[in-house]
This record gives sequence, structure tokens and C-alpha cells, in this order.
Amino acid sequence: MKFVDEATIEVIAGKGGNGAASFRREKFIPKGGPDGGDGGRGSSIYAVADRNINTLIDYRYARLHRGKNGENGRGSDQYGAAAADITLRVPVGTIVFDVETGEQLFDLDRHNERVTLAAGGQGGLGNLHFKSSTNRAPKQATQGTEGEQRKLRLELKVLADVGLLGLPNAGKSTLISKVSNARPKIADYPFTTLHPNLGVVRTSPAHSFVIADIPGLIEGASEGAGLGHLFLRHLSRTRVLLHLVDVSSPDPDTDPIDQAAKDALAIAEELRRYDNDLYEKPRWLILNKLDMVDNPKEAQERLCKALNWTGPVFSISALNGEGTQQLIWRLQEWLDAENKKAHVEQDKADGSYIAEDPRFDDTRSDADQPDNS
Repeated sequence: MKFVDEATIEVIAGKGGNGAASFRREKFIPKGGPDGGDGGRGSSIYAVADRNINTLIDYRYARLHRGKNGENGRGSDQYGAAAADITLRVPVGTIVFDVETGEQLFDLDRHNERVTLAAGGQGGLGNLHFKSSTNRAPKQATQGTEGEQRKLRLELKVLADVGLLGLPNAGKSTLISKVSNARPKIADYPFTTLHPNLGVVRTSPAHSFVIADIPGLIEGASEGAGLGHLFLRHLSRTRVLLHLVDVSSPDPDTDPIDQAAKDALAIAEELRRYDNDLYEKPRWLILNKLDMVDNPKEAQERLCKALNWTGPVFSISALNGEGTQQLIWRLQEWLDAENKKAHVEQDKADGSYIAEDPRFDDTRSDADQPDNS
């Protein structure tokens, strides 16, 4: 299936039915009074986030979604039937923008989250609503209102905890296939990955996280080189970035560490040009293809010194799995700590935070437990 992460659609909700102006006329009841019913409500159009959908391709071809009108009211107190609503199912992570104003309307980042794209028109009132002690035979009834009409742009940002960043052929697809259930295309030529891939990394029966692989970024992407910044938006929801650097070089006349440092700085600059918030996101340096390096420890030290890198750094070989297990365990530990921190901050904001008693902290060793004897 072709991956589509943008689509423009038009939604037109149904018009409400008109109210009826009618009077009861039966044998022996010459003045039965008003009995005109209300019009039915027009069809509304909703969007629902569905985790079983991973692309917006359906809306690339079906661009117009028009709701049906409500039925008109009738005599004998008969109300018009409301039109059936329309539900558009979209991937989790879809953002809805108004094309005319550019305003972001909705961010569907939870499964089964439901929003109204266009509200259906209200049905008109029949003349039975206008009767009173001074107006026993009202002839007025109201018209149904028009439904909302909008032109919308749908933009998908995939939801993942960890994002992979790096040049083409840095080993991102190999890594995600090694540590998760994702099976992206892998080949020995650039731009093998043409669309984002998501994989679930399971570190234990009760712990897992989602990792995202996007097409490789190259120097000059801000000017349209390669695939440009087309897929960088998918990294904006991640919580930490893994910057993969290839520390091997097939060219014998080139120092692989100097080349790796140059490439890493170029990618970081492209990231900063695209979005400073994304540039400031926590980023870990991952040295890949250790199986092709004579002295991995020396290579790591030289690269960190060349980049003036003080953050987390890991050396791995995605091909044979060396170092990948330690990496995912450390990622899980970091994500769990961030989750706990976020929950504490939320509880403090809600006023429901209760400080933990250190005597019941199971994460500490026995030597750290207080002596209550």
C-alpha cells in the first residue's frame, strides 16, 4: 500500500429539514389546531482516530464528503427523520487544518477520539410550537438551517516514542528490523526507505515502546535535495531521537571518523533549519557498523571529541545485533522515568499528588532501606 501522509478534503454537512405549517382536520373536529411537525436534523460529518489505519490514502481519492439533508416535517405532529451521520476513520496522529485560515482545528492523537468536522443543520420548527392562548391558529413555520461546509487539510504525524535519524544507508532500517517487529526494505543503495516504518520494541511482557524509521536525510535537504524534509514531521511527536552515524568508510583515502563527524554535523544543521524545537529534542548518538571498525572504543572517543558530544552515546552493529540489547534496555529505562515524571507533574497540576514513602520504594536496594529496628 502506498504511504500517504497528506490529503485535502471538502466536507459539506446536510441541511436541516423545514418545519411544517399544518392544521388538524378531521370529521367532527373543525378546529383541531396546529399540528405541523419539526424538520429533521441534517447529517453531520465526524472524524474518528483508528489505530488499525496507518495511511490517508483513502482521502487522496475520495475528496468530497457530502451529508444528506434532514426530512421536512409533516402534519399530524409528524417530525421529519434526521439524516444519518457520516464518520471518517483516520489514522491515530492525524492533524486537521482549515485550508482557508490555516488554523489547526483538531489533533487526533488517541484511539477512538472523535471530533466534529462539519455540524449538520438544525431542523426548522413546525407551527405547533407557535400556538398560544392569543394565537390559536399560527401559520408560521421556520426553515431548516444550512449545514457547515469546510475545506480541510489532513496531515499525519506518526506516533512513536523513539525516532531514528541519519543519512541514507546509515543502518536505520537494519536496526529497526533487528530490535522490533518491523520488516522494512533493506538494500545496499541509498533511499531504500521511501516512507516511515513503525515497529514495536518489546523489552518484557509488560514493557514496550514504539520506534519510527523515516527516509534518510542528506545535506541540502532544506533546498529540496533527496526527499527533503517531507517526512521530518513524523519525528516531532517522538520523545527521543537516535542519531545513527556510519563509522565505516569504503574509501581507503578517507578517514571514516572525520567523515562521520562531518556527516553528523550536517544532519544536525538540517534538523535545526527545519524546526528548532525538533533540534532541541533529546538526541542520542549511535555509532553503527562496529563490525567494520578495528578499534571501536577509539572510534567512539575520537568521534565524541570531534563533535564535542556530551550526551548519551552507544556503539552498535545493527547487522549482527552487537550492542543493540543494551541500547533498547537503556531506552526503556529512560522512557519509564520520563513517564513517571510526566505522571507526577500531571498529578501535581490536578492536586492529587501524594508523595511516596521511601520505606516502600521497591526500586532501592536493601542497603538503601532505612533501619527501623
